[in-house]
Amino acid sequence: MAGTLIILLAYNEEACIADVVTELHRELPGVDVAVVDDGSRDRTSERAREAGAHVLRHPINLGVAAAESTGLLYALRHGYSRALRMDGDGQHDPHSVPALLEALEKGAELVVGSRFAGMSSFRSTWLRRLGSGLISRLLSSLCRQRMTDPTSGFRGFGPRAMRYFSTHFPHDYPEPESVLMASRQRLPIVEVPVKMRARRAGQSTLTAWRSTFYMAKVSFALFMERFRAV
Repeated sequence: MAGTLIILLAYNEEACIADVVTELHRELPGVDVAVVDDGSRDRTSERAREAGAHVLRHPINLGVAAAESTGLLYALRHGYSRALRMDGDGQHDPHSVPALLEALEKGAELVVGSRFAGMSSFRSTWLRRLGSGLISRLLSSLCRQRMTDPTSGFRGFGPRAMRYFSTHFPHDYPEPESVLMASRQRLPIVEVPVKMRARRAGQSTLTAWRSTFYMAKVSFALFMERFRAV
């Protein structure tokens, strides 16, 4: 695991962040973990630090893209050659980490952990699966590469991707837009099957209406990104 940093993005995750950090240290001995606390109003930072993570804290909530960029900047400044981004709610299974690292070792620059690439795992709602499928087809067409899980936040970054996404991040929808941005930069992109689990605490804020609205806005954002200057 030398040269690898796992970046956990967290917002108000005091109920589970310590368990997530502890599990990563247990399952991946020697791995370094950094928690980006994106302006939490609870004890997320304190709990993460107590569990042995490096903690980077935003004074206010800046969103996923900014939090990811903060984590990647930290990784670059501390000499890591690759980074993995995971969510702080425990949904991403540490046992899938080796598959992402193997893809990075083989030359991929952006590795996306796919929930829909053949591995049985936690199933989301039918509406989310429908929306993800529609976005997948659009993104695959724009990238000219098959993508099965464009909204996955379980991903790995090689050195070129780390440098690029530490200073260039998506404007609206980080996961699908970043795949298109990487494709336009000619960064090698690979999907690998990963396992997903239910959240350890709390619940998602995506309702049926928000999911539908999200799908429409992501589609528009992808078209806009396609025509932005590289």
